[in-house]
Amino acid sequence: MGIFSRLGWFFKRRWRQYSFGVLALLLVAACNVVPPRIVGNVVDAVSKRNMSMQFLFVNLGLLLVVAILGYILRFVWQKMIFGSSYVLERDLRNRLFHHFMKMDTTFYKKWRTGDLMAHATNDIDAVREVAGPGVLTLADSLITGLSMIFAMGIFVDWKLTLYAILPLILLAVMANVLGNKIHDAFMDSQAAFSSINNKTQESIVGIKVVKALGQESEDEADFDKYVDKNINANKKTYRLNAMFDPLTSIIMGLSYVITIILGGLAVIHSRITIGQLVSFITYMAELTWPMFAIGSLFNILERGSASYDRIIELLSEKSSLVIPKHEVKDQPRGTLDFEMKKFHYPDGNVSALKDVSFNLGEGQTLGIVGPTGGGKSTIISLLMRDFDHYNGQITVGEHDIRDFKLDDYLDNIGYVPQTNFLFSTNIRDNIRFANIDADQSQVEAAAYVADLDTDIKGMPEGYDTQVGELGVSLSGGQKQRLSIARAVLSNPELLILDDSLSAVDSKTERNIENRIAQNRTSGTTIIAASRLSSVEHADQILVVEDGTISEKGTHKQLLDNRGWYYDTFNLQERNAEIEGRLNTRG
Repeated sequence: MGIFSRLGWFFKRRWRQYSFGVLALLLVAACNVVPPRIVGNVVDAVSKRNMSMQFLFVNLGLLLVVAILGYILRFVWQKMIFGSSYVLERDLRNRLFHHFMKMDTTFYKKWRTGDLMAHATNDIDAVREVAGPGVLTLADSLITGLSMIFAMGIFVDWKLTLYAILPLILLAVMANVLGNKIHDAFMDSQAAFSSINNKTQESIVGIKVVKALGQESEDEADFDKYVDKNINANKKTYRLNAMFDPLTSIIMGLSYVITIILGGLAVIHSRITIGQLVSFITYMAELTWPMFAIGSLFNILERGSASYDRIIELLSEKSSLVIPKHEVKDQPRGTLDFEMKKFHYPDGNVSALKDVSFNLGEGQTLGIVGPTGGGKSTIISLLMRDFDHYNGQITVGEHDIRDFKLDDYLDNIGYVPQTNFLFSTNIRDNIRFANIDADQSQVEAAAYVADLDTDIKGMPEGYDTQVGELGVSLSGGQKQRLSIARAVLSNPELLILDDSLSAVDSKTERNIENRIAQNRTSGTTIIAASRLSSVEHADQILVVEDGTISEKGTHKQLLDNRGWYYDTFNLQERNAEIEGRLNTRG
């Protein structure tokens, strides 16, 4: 029952609705007391041979009135109790989604997507069941059970009632023994469901890779293991839960045996009439549902309790991002100063960056290059405030970036990541995602800067073309250019291109670079690239190796240094020349 107290914050907020709902249940129980009494009176009238048509029609009329009243009252409690449970579902979903929106990169490295989806769907459904069917089952079983017992004692015989309900004490013992075991079993069951969610999501997203490598059978076999684990967890859960109904049947059977034996003796000794015994047995039949409902109630409560534990665990996670004590109200613009003495990722001890510093004036372009794993993306991550804890300082216009409100800071950044994410909508809405109010001319201007406008015009539906899930209908280069158009449209103070020209040819790359330069006369641009031609026109170029800056300067200066940049540039130029010759021959 602890789950009810933990949801007390919600029940307090909706106490009026739940009060009306429980009152309606109470009145329904009162209505249910009437029919057995009427049936008993009719049986007594028949046995005494004094039945009249008027007596019969009056009792039938009462049954009809009670039935109509019960229908209305059932509508009321369903609206109040079940309706409130869906309010809880909405609130928990909103809280979780808001929590997801404000959490940092560390959180998403710890929790897998499928697991988060399981929390936001299956777990919340289980908690909603507590606030709906759980409340109903508890209130209805108590009200119905107590009202039936009260009616049996008042209208028939209190001694017979006492003997008949004695076996019900065994239910409390059974519930106490099985309760904790069921809670643990449901925790394992929900965790197994999360694992299946993770596996399904991963396999569907990576379906092209699975098929390309011919691993369908192996992936299906791996999926079967997750399914078997989930089935075994659920078997244990329902095996424990299934113990309730048979034991309840045995207990109710004992009550009926006591009723028939002692009730029959009471009729023989004229302590009660045959009609009263019929009423008593009818009340016992009405008491059967509350007894079986206890098993269902424990199922709902333990599943809901396990799921609520999982949700609270998720909500208790704290973002490591810094919340400024005194927010800077100015727009983050001006000179960018990056001074990083040392930084390592939260889950690692090896320094990812060490003694990295550079200065970038407003309106300038910075190129960041270097071998794979050298630290280019780490610099970008720190600029994007994926991580706020490091030994160093990053300032924009003399303000530490951690002193800006995160939303205000990121609103002034246009970011094109290495992995482009597109939404399952048309090209127009994907481009204007950061500025949904942009008109068609602005969308077309952004597409032109990204050298995507000609491609779009060649599509049958133009800007209304649906890109499919994750942009499946577009090529790799089109995805990159669409992401660039989306970033350009927001007209950011700082545009960051994180190796986002790797899937386009040299001519398209040059077009995009020239158009960005023409479009961004005042904004600052950072380009992290593997292909050096992407940064050769930058005002300043950094070569980042092993987490530190090994070379710094303009394109010409770095060529004169004859270091890593010189060697890599010449190698790429020779490869491009060879590729061009092969294409010409082809």
